[in-house]
Amino acid sequence: MMDRLDRSAEDFELPDPERVDPAVLTTLLARHGWQRRGDAHGRYTRWTPPGDAGTSLLVPASQNNGRHADYADLLGEALTALARSGAPSAREVLTALSVPGDEIRWIRDMPRVADAVPWPAAGQLRSAARAMLMAAARAERGPAGYFGERHGRFATAFLEQVLVGPSPGGHLLTAYVPAPDGRAVVTTLLRALQATRDAVDYQRTTGGMEAFDSAVGLGVCHELTESLVRLVRGAEGVAVALAWSPASGPPAGFAARPEPVEFSPGDLPALEAASVRYVSEEPSVHVNVTGTVVRLRRPRPSGGGTIRLRVLAGADVRQVRVRLDQDAYRIAAHAHLVGLPVRVTGRLEARSGFRRIIQPSAVTPVHVDEAERDRLLKSLQGGIETFEDACGG
Repeated sequence: MMDRLDRSAEDFELPDPERVDPAVLTTLLARHGWQRRGDAHGRYTRWTPPGDAGTSLLVPASQNNGRHADYADLLGEALTALARSGAPSAREVLTALSVPGDEIRWIRDMPRVADAVPWPAAGQLRSAARAMLMAAARAERGPAGYFGERHGRFATAFLEQVLVGPSPGGHLLTAYVPAPDGRAVVTTLLRALQATRDAVDYQRTTGGMEAFDSAVGLGVCHELTESLVRLVRGAEGVAVALAWSPASGPPAGFAARPEPVEFSPGDLPALEAASVRYVSEEPSVHVNVTGTVVRLRRPRPSGGGTIRLRVLAGADVRQVRVRLDQDAYRIAAHAHLVGLPVRVTGRLEARSGFRRIIQPSAVTPVHVDEAERDRLLKSLQGGIETFEDACGG
């Protein structure tokens, strides 16, 4: 299933004027460069888009000061005028009204022809932005230098809430993250990007990588640095800008208007070195995984083999592989035949992307009630004693 980052937000219907706060609308207009004309303290404000004095919007001052007789009509006309406006920012303002939340904007500075970029470059921007959001979502669950497959379910579920705005030029992409529901991931991303910028500056000045080690606690990881490498490679420069939801306001401890975080091709060596460093230094994790056997494979009719488990509990990954000796493999095979989950203790190996359990010390079918256990045992065609011993007798 495709996540919502692959859907366009430009298909939203015109917002309901009764649900639009004029203060939010005017904040968005100012954010996108529209100019306010006339008295700022009157009952209405007039706004014109950047570089176009001939088009204007009339917006009621605020619904909190009492509604005028023509309040809804005037606000509806302003929204309709926005939808018909030729200003590039008009659609972005409408999208932000339809999808209240924090905005994340990726800008790639690269050669263009009539504001267009090569097809591969547009795909590179979208895939790198998606990887960056996935990295921030994983880091929000807890810091690590390398996540691999860990927290993949949470990150995928987070992306289901994210909408992406229209990006006709292929060098600009805007994502809308619901606030406050998705704000923890957005603040994690901002901290991580700022920490990455500081670590890159430190490495370029001193040659040392220590700043990247301390930056892990702020959300910097292999996945984030890799997404930045993909963004920067082939571009003349990259900026990631965040703007808080006008309705929710800035979170505590953050600037009301965060400065964009910028990277250049000169940062690539430091980013690439950090990416490799995070993978090589992340330790394996001790786990006690419960899962269903979905695949069995061994090279000969007897001896040990490899199983694949669909993880039910014990590790935040979807599937893992385990190499087992003959007895443990037989237990796993019998559990697969009768549909029983098994529990495996070992170490989740970082080098394989946390998709392999090494040094397994036990393979145990998960206990079921007596009646169900007797039925499952009777269904086995041999090897019952070994299976019964594994179940605990």
